[in-house]
Amino acid sequence: MRRLPILPTIVVLIAVGVMIRLGLWQLDRLHEKEAMLARYNAAQASSAEMPFPAAPDDVDAALFRRSTVDCLSSANPTSRSGRNANGDAGIAQIVTCRTAGGASVEVVLGLAQSPAIVPWSGGRVSGWIAPGPKLIADPPLAGLAASARPDPKDIPNNHLAYAVQWFFFAGVALVIYAIALRKRWQER
Repeated sequence: MRRLPILPTIVVLIAVGVMIRLGLWQLDRLHEKEAMLARYNAAQASSAEMPFPAAPDDVDAALFRRSTVDCLSSANPTSRSGRNANGDAGIAQIVTCRTAGGASVEVVLGLAQSPAIVPWSGGRVSGWIAPGPKLIADPPLAGLAASARPDPKDIPNNHLAYAVQWFFFAGVALVIYAIALRKRWQER
């Protein structure tokens, strides 16, 4: 009579159960992410301007909306790779602005073709709130070219692929265990 080994079977079934639960969790995350992206698309289409988020809890509601910041002074100028609306590469010129309330706001002034820092001392900045959070100046400042507008489509939504992977792993674990059992039984 063929008997299943108790402890290995329990371990495999627990592992398969965990993998299936992780796949279901990824499906839940898929629906959450789709709802979040729908909110971001609606925010981007809205013409309402929003104050730049002052607290981390306010960031999600502000993303992909227009905002204006009065930059009393700028500090920490840096440059990073960036893109314009056509997808062409350039060097994004970024500063940290101090506002009247004492808050720090990262501002992307615009795009240059050189990494050399462009001087800019401050002023009123209008633009789009991007993840980070940061403000993408629109129109660009300091004589720079326009940076690409933040787009919710740039946020990956690969939870379905992760769910399929977890379900596949669960199936593979069962197949491998079945093969191991069969080989064990044939040797007896």
